[in-house]
Amino acid sequence: MSTHARIADRLTTQSAEQLAATAATIITGLTGNAAFPSPPVDLKTVQAALNDLNSAMVAQAHGGPAATAEKHDKQDALIALLRQLKHYVEDHCGNDVAVVLSSGFQPALTTRTRAPLVNPEILAVDLGSSGELVLKVTPIARAKCYEVRLTAAGAGNVQGSWQTAGLFTNSRSITVGHLTPGTTYTFQVRAVGGSTGYSEWSNQVSRMCAY
Repeated sequence: MSTHARIADRLTTQSAEQLAATAATIITGLTGNAAFPSPPVDLKTVQAALNDLNSAMVAQAHGGPAATAEKHDKQDALIALLRQLKHYVEDHCGNDVAVVLSSGFQPALTTRTRAPLVNPEILAVDLGSSGELVLKVTPIARAKCYEVRLTAAGAGNVQGSWQTAGLFTNSRSITVGHLTPGTTYTFQVRAVGGSTGYSEWSNQVSRMCAY
């Protein structure tokens, strides 16, 4: 059985807003990532291209055809940079899905015969040290690690966008830090395998970071 961790290339099918969010996640994932020490494109260059796209989207909202064309040009420029990073991550991930995920890219995994991973369940979210919440998750057979995402409740208790909290190996004690006391956070977890990709996201559980 052969397994190849490859990255799903959906960049050209994303809206400008989706592409901007994808680029921001990749920049965060690759910054300081020991698995990818020498990206072929300076991440500051990618951030500048992202800033250009964000500016073009603002201008396009109030402009005409020229502003729309400018936005498309900025999308194409950003996609070209992200594709260079995509090939670099594929070449240096060691066919490890967890390593691909750490880069901010999403894998397109080709597998044979093995069943998909079972979905984990968040059993509890407890208080940790100051600015920390500790998740307890059901262990999943064949999972190499667990990816956690969170969203913070804003004004009017409106849920914000999902943010990646990182990868963790101990399902029984997942400590998520750098949280704001007095803010309620909602969490989801998914299991990450080697040859089996990753599970669906778990149930959602919310807890206030009390101190």
